[in-house]
Amino acid sequence: MPNCKSCGARLYTLDDELGRCLDCANANKPVSPQHIETEVQRRDLQLASELQRAETRRSAEQAKQAAIRAIILTTETAPNLNIAKRIEIVTAECALGMNMFKDLFAGIRNVVGGRSEAVQKTMRDSRRTALYELKKEAYEVGANAVVGVDLDYVELSSAGSMVMLVASGTAVVIEDDAHE
Repeated sequence: MPNCKSCGARLYTLDDELGRCLDCANANKPVSPQHIETEVQRRDLQLASELQRAETRRSAEQAKQAAIRAIILTTETAPNLNIAKRIEIVTAECALGMNMFKDLFAGIRNVVGGRSEAVQKTMRDSRRTALYELKKEAYEVGANAVVGVDLDYVELSSAGSMVMLVASGTAVVIEDDAHE
């Protein structure tokens, strides 16, 4: 059984977080300096442990993000690529809508000619998103690369000005020495 940190009385339960009996806690009697030092050390260790766990989680997330940034190719093979295992076909979809102003300016560009930077930026962003999602899908099935990638744009006319980008490819495992 523990003893009260202030008066030394035997405790059957700890009545407060400092390890004092109910009488000492209610009387607000001071706790011994040794107990305070021990409590500070305990809390320091607890904080250090929490920081270490946070750092471990952050490192694991960084490793996951590095793995997701896997090799991605539009061809099935490459001279320096040794495919050890083909896992499955993976796909990612990205639906994007043009807002009314982008549509208006794109329509004007269509009449007078020229490039629509707003539409191009939206398409570029959707491509990056779809390819990232494709690599993420491959990572989740245990692959470290995606080969034979194909991008298809589909206009969704029933949804107004929506375009869907579908990215597909084969999730594979390549030998370590091939991509280092």
